[in-house]
Amino acid sequence: MTKNKFASTALAVAAAMFLAGCSLIPTYERPAAPVPAAYPGAQPAGGASSPASTLAWQDFFTDPRLAKLIEIALANNRDLRVSVLNIEQARAQFQIQRAAQFPALDLSASGSRSSPNALQALGVGGSVASNYSVNLGVTAWELDFFGRVASLKEQALAQFLATEESRKAAQISLVAAVANGWLTLLADDELLALTRQTLTTREESQKLTRMRFDSGVASEIDFRLAETLAESARASYAEQQRLRMQDENALALLLGAPVPAEATEGGTRGLVALAPMPELPAGLPSDLLGERPDIRAAEQQLIAANANIGAARAAFFPRVTLTSSIGTASSEFSGLFDKGSKAWSFAPQVTLPIFDAGRNQAGLDSARAGREIAVAQYEKSIQTAFREVADALAGRATLGEQLRALRAQSNAEAVRFRLSDLRYRSGIASALDLLDSQRSLYGVQQAAVQTRLAQLQNQVALYKTLGGGWATR
Repeated sequence: MTKNKFASTALAVAAAMFLAGCSLIPTYERPAAPVPAAYPGAQPAGGASSPASTLAWQDFFTDPRLAKLIEIALANNRDLRVSVLNIEQARAQFQIQRAAQFPALDLSASGSRSSPNALQALGVGGSVASNYSVNLGVTAWELDFFGRVASLKEQALAQFLATEESRKAAQISLVAAVANGWLTLLADDELLALTRQTLTTREESQKLTRMRFDSGVASEIDFRLAETLAESARASYAEQQRLRMQDENALALLLGAPVPAEATEGGTRGLVALAPMPELPAGLPSDLLGERPDIRAAEQQLIAANANIGAARAAFFPRVTLTSSIGTASSEFSGLFDKGSKAWSFAPQVTLPIFDAGRNQAGLDSARAGREIAVAQYEKSIQTAFREVADALAGRATLGEQLRALRAQSNAEAVRFRLSDLRYRSGIASALDLLDSQRSLYGVQQAAVQTRLAQLQNQVALYKTLGGGWATR
């Protein structure tokens, strides 16, 4: 075998060993999901439905006012913007680790002049030595025979993928938060209208009771009770106005911009007028592993922790680095590229850990503990997802009946109030009966609005917890 062929073969073998390397990363196995095989009391949703993860938010939130708010939030929300920038940062970190697998080629130029005689600078005796060089070479390139650099690259890749999944999870949370904030504003408007109507009714009752009191028909107790309920309604109206302004401020923060005036146009019509949201099948708890970005992010963090063990194991083995260069050197700058000025160096280095006071072992123990932490966090993310879906399914199963009962009670209380008002005006019933029916009607009407809000927000929660909200059409 000729010398050139031998050199080529040796280079090819070295390159193959570098590219293949030996990986010390433990074999990854996805932990079993620590949740039951089915949701408690889950019933299949009626009708043909699409999984939440494949249903774009535009197809789930069909009201054009809400769709516009979500678009504004996706474009302006600062938390989502940070999530996107985190992806860019993680991608850059991955590129850094990936680049470590390849040699970095540098071009360097240097020049120096020196003399052993300190008086030379004054022109007294001695000689001056000059040295100039230009070199092209590789500095401290690690030949990754034991997979340390490759393990760090796999770790960075998994962290990058986890960051991407976290961005999707952030978008899901943002879409759901905007929807809930908008529904809350509509409920606030409905409650404001209800409180304003109740205040008007109580003020009329207060005037009527005042007239009856001045005529000696009603007692001062009845008059003071009517006055108390009227002032209570005024206090409730002021409180509801404050809550409405605070809820609008919270929604504006999510949007990253002021809430458009048209976003709540027609809000006094109530939540009943909203178009129904699609019914979603819950599926099985195992479906969440592929549909929830937060679970996928936790698994990528687990994969990263697993890869970190490979890097920690590789620290126990020799580390081979290569420094080499080729260039030109001369004692005269003008002769730098003359014939015979060629210079080269080849300096491989092998570092074998002998004694490090347990540092490498501690690093391996830390990596193993980090993997166990990541396993626990992954399992916790699955358990949290299971609980969130189960809660949403429980709400879907019960809130409808609760709302139906409250609306029936509200209708009954409205009839009772109307009859009490007629009886009071006819002098048959006392003011206490009238004011008690007013108070009961107002309380039930408020509860009905709040329950309808909870029902709609529960639908949003089910869409979110099943992994919907990040897919787009």
